[in-house]
Amino acid sequence: MKHILPVFLFSLIFLATAAAAQQKPTYVIVHGAWGGSWAFKKVDSLLTAGGAVVYRPSLTGQGERVHLASLQVGLETHINDVVNMILYEDLQNVILVGHSYGGMVVTGVADRVPGRISKLIYLDAFVPEHGESVLSIQGARADGLMKMASNGFLIPVWVKKDQAPPKDVPHPVKTFTDTIQLTNPLRLKIPTTYILTVAKGTDAKADDFALQAERARKKNWPVLILEADHNPQWSAPEAFVQMLKKLAN
Repeated sequence: MKHILPVFLFSLIFLATAAAAQQKPTYVIVHGAWGGSWAFKKVDSLLTAGGAVVYRPSLTGQGERVHLASLQVGLETHINDVVNMILYEDLQNVILVGHSYGGMVVTGVADRVPGRISKLIYLDAFVPEHGESVLSIQGARADGLMKMASNGFLIPVWVKKDQAPPKDVPHPVKTFTDTIQLTNPLRLKIPTTYILTVAKGTDAKADDFALQAERARKKNWPVLILEADHNPQWSAPEAFVQMLKKLAN
């Protein structure tokens, strides 16, 4: 009996710990163009402090993986970056978040591994249909984007030449011209929410991503308004994290 009781107690503790680990929400946050995982460091800290598990992949050629940038890096490369991270980390019940250009990526990821994703969240992001690209979605605005292009990359002109990392880096044009291929209807069954960021004192209907939010509404996705600029990970991290926590429940 002396030996049985400790073993029994240990088993209870182990099972309770395992159950608690399984209940922790797991977020995979995909950054936007020119960025990297560094952009969501504060959001990661806030979510982790609340008991969540957070993964922040940097897409090929971006952030600390800037040394891998090449003209061959395309949308499919970035989709595979996230798909393989989910598979090789053996993640389940993922709350997948895509910011801005990251909306293209998470849409592709949801198409490839829908069974691994419990919820899909678009943060001021593109909502593509099969066969669309960033440039085709942007329409007339695409010309303005392409004015930033040089030698196959979109140059972040707002970054100073001598600016130290972390910083935005050139983004491959190919990721904006590649069309997304969507073939798996199971992705449509994933509960999905759109978060439209609207700066204080501005009209939501005039927002740069208002048309993307309208696409979400037409799909009967909930559309939430977050008072922030296009980058809430910096301008309103606490409010953004609170919204993520509510959506996780």
